[in-house]
Amino acid sequence: MAQEFNKKFIGTEARPRLSVFRSNATIYAQAIDDATGKTIVFASSKEIKEEGKPVQKALLCGKLLAQKAKDKKVEKIVFDRNGYQYHGRVKALAEGLREGGLVF
Repeated sequence: MAQEFNKKFIGTEARPRLSVFRSNATIYAQAIDDATGKTIVFASSKEIKEEGKPVQKALLCGKLLAQKAKDKKVEKIVFDRNGYQYHGRVKALAEGLREGGLVF
């Protein structure tokens, strides 16, 4: 079993933890099974080829990640925003995940 380091959210294979990282230019998200320490799916706004504002790219990134998760048969997640406030790009990412059909 992977080591636990004072985490608030724990992901399982049935309900992985979706971890968010936000840089100045890009937003990254990955679904992690903490029991095995493996990343199930990953997406970033760098994968989005459309031009637009960062909030729009975060929304599309959420939809892309939701589609990848559906392909891996993941329906439910635990949303871990890593201490970022729930507004702007983080909120847009979450809305894209919900529009894509993920439940959290």
